Amino acid sequence: MSFAIGVTLFAVALLLSVAWHECGHMWAAQATGMKVRRYFVGFGPTIWSTRRGETEYGLKAIPLGGFCDIAGMTPHEELTADEQDRAMYKQKAWKRLVVLFAGPAQNFILGFVLIIIVGLTFGLPDLSPPPTPAKVAETQCVSSTITIADGEQTNSPCTGGGPAAAAGLRPGDEIVAINGTPVGKAADLTPVIRESTGPVVLTVDRAGERLDLTMTPEPVTVTAKRSDGTTESVSYNMVGIAYDAPPAIKDFSGFDVIPGAFVFTGDLIKETWNALLSLPTKIGALWTAVTGGERALDTPVSVYGASVLGGQAVERGLWDMFWMLLISINFFLGLFNLVPLLPLDGGHMAIVGYEKGRDTVRRWFGRAPGAAVDYYKLLPITYAAVVVMAGFMVLTLTADIINPINPW
Repeated sequence: MSFAIGVTLFAVALLLSVAWHECGHMWAAQATGMKVRRYFVGFGPTIWSTRRGETEYGLKAIPLGGFCDIAGMTPHEELTADEQDRAMYKQKAWKRLVVLFAGPAQNFILGFVLIIIVGLTFGLPDLSPPPTPAKVAETQCVSSTITIADGEQTNSPCTGGGPAAAAGLRPGDEIVAINGTPVGKAADLTPVIRESTGPVVLTVDRAGERLDLTMTPEPVTVTAKRSDGTTESVSYNMVGIAYDAPPAIKDFSGFDVIPGAFVFTGDLIKETWNALLSLPTKIGALWTAVTGGERALDTPVSVYGASVLGGQAVERGLWDMFWMLLISINFFLGLFNLVPLLPLDGGHMAIVGYEKGRDTVRRWFGRAPGAAVDYYKLLPITYAAVVVMAGFMVLTLTADIINPINPW
């Protein structure tokens, strides 16, 4: 039951996020003097509507998005007498850009507000953690086998202190070199120890004193069990060191969350932008998942897949992950809509920018402003973009149905 509730809640939250996006366009258009004919949540047959002023508000039967109908978004629309001077394409460039950017801005605002709430309630993950220092937190025994299945790690029983403890390594020691090569972080040690073929010498700083400690790594077999039932095993060496890693979650209280939320927002925008740029490279991984291969965790998900993940988070009581997933999607929607391709907001913004630049150059030469861009001439490019985006969505949806992501 909790899974179904979670799926429903997440789907509704996504619908409201899209509706909120369209509110941005509507409010900005009304504030700049344009006429908003209709604002609807959903598509298809109308199930309820009401008119307030000159705008009709309502709900439609298919809850897969929404739209805001602004008079004269292109010069090809039929306009009534009262819409002629208020048509969007006739307005100043800054007004049009404000209206177009207001939609994505709503997603960013919603995401930021949710970040503050999550930060105060659960804390925020550190998206740009500093490198783990090569400082020993504790020493431990080394298991001969490690099994990873469904996101859970199981170590075989082990006894003793492990090679590091036997060599005299203590908690608080700072490792400064391995086999005579200086190191500055834990990541510098791991590959050398894993690939070692004999004893290794760690140079440590203990209260200002330099010590050389020799230890012999022990072999470990790590077996990963995939969701399709196949397994993969690798072997490498370990010495039993746990490092003093920085906390993965930052806790906040009161107004301290505000600067933390700004830092987190900047990191999330950077990661989201990188994910957006990498979308074309994910086609192969999605096709592999659809044709029976392993589903990579960094592949994109559809609305259906995101809703399932939201339901699974609720089922496990992981409300922080539920909200973080919604935040990530809002930032993705905001950035994706700024891509300069029609029919996205960014495509319309690019046209406004072109017209403004063109008319500025014409004015330098004493010429009158040019005509509005003919959207009909851009239809082939628009159709191509729609086909590519639709194909990617179908591929992602198919992967989510056949081979869903399993982050647990």
